Amino acid sequence: MFGSILSLYGIDESEYSVKPFGNGLINHTWKIISAGKEFLLQKINQKIFKRPVDIMENCSQLSDYFRTNNPDYLFVTPLINFKHRNYVVDEENNYFRLFPFVKNSYTCNSVSKPGQAYEAAKQFGKFTSLLSRFNASKLHITVPDFHNLTLRLDQFKVSIQTGNRNRIEETGEAIDFLLKQDALAGTFEKIKKNPSFTLRVVHHDAKINNVLFDIGNDVGLCVIDLDTVMPGYYISDVGDMLRTYLSPVSEEEPDFNRIVIREEYFREIAKGYLGEMQLSLSPEEKQYFIYAGKFAIYMQALRFLTDYLCDDIYYSTKYRNQNLIRANNQITLLQRYLEKENRLNEILNS
Repeated sequence: MFGSILSLYGIDESEYSVKPFGNGLINHTWKIISAGKEFLLQKINQKIFKRPVDIMENCSQLSDYFRTNNPDYLFVTPLINFKHRNYVVDEENNYFRLFPFVKNSYTCNSVSKPGQAYEAAKQFGKFTSLLSRFNASKLHITVPDFHNLTLRLDQFKVSIQTGNRNRIEETGEAIDFLLKQDALAGTFEKIKKNPSFTLRVVHHDAKINNVLFDIGNDVGLCVIDLDTVMPGYYISDVGDMLRTYLSPVSEEEPDFNRIVIREEYFREIAKGYLGEMQLSLSPEEKQYFIYAGKFAIYMQALRFLTDYLCDDIYYSTKYRNQNLIRANNQITLLQRYLEKENRLNEILNS
């Protein structure tokens, strides 16, 4: 199946083994072993990423920058093939890329120790910090409006008018709560107009499974899965980490009593990220570190409830009320976060 693709990288079809790798929800990935060397072959999901070439050009730009300015940084970039490209297009117009496999590394799907939060936050901060002199506007927008909170609120309001009437009636309490938090979108609009905020190279998907860790000592090695790397504000990555690291349970958890804000994890996120970004952020930008969590949690709650009201057209579901469970999960998380805000500010200031 992959012979014609791998041959462009000098891998003989008769000398390799292939098996599915990982549990990614977006791109399909396979591990290739050939002549004692290990690789990851990945097929880009063109339903999500409409212009795969834009992603690959972004990778090339960043790779060139790191090679020139930070050659010691571990940047896992697609390999160049015999056609002098970092990707291959097959006969059915599918896009593939081949990565070197980083030996003695691992990823994890949940944050179970404060040290993991620290190491991950440090790697996301380091990535953006090292690229502080790179002109972020040169990068392609691979997912338009991905973290546009104002748009997500507008879409939510439309769904209240045009969505499933039965679902709208049964979710009145959740709808009212989210509408009452609309000032969070107003703050986002102020940030976009604030000259103290810098558009930076931001990952935009700062979940724990997008960090490589060293098997031997659990130290973070680098960030991976760079398809969503675009110009953005630092609150996107910090917000993603706060949304997904602070609670011991994921957005799929139906028992909302298990949703809590783990203060020690917040402390480690702040230490890790600001330890790398302290000198890069303006004093005013730093004042929005706590807001970043509200920004990300609110946006995800809006997206889940919008999809539920529109009969589950975006997020895949395994049972009828799954998007409603997800939305109420994130609403509960936002409530817990707001309750802890003063305490989190104390931790941050310390």
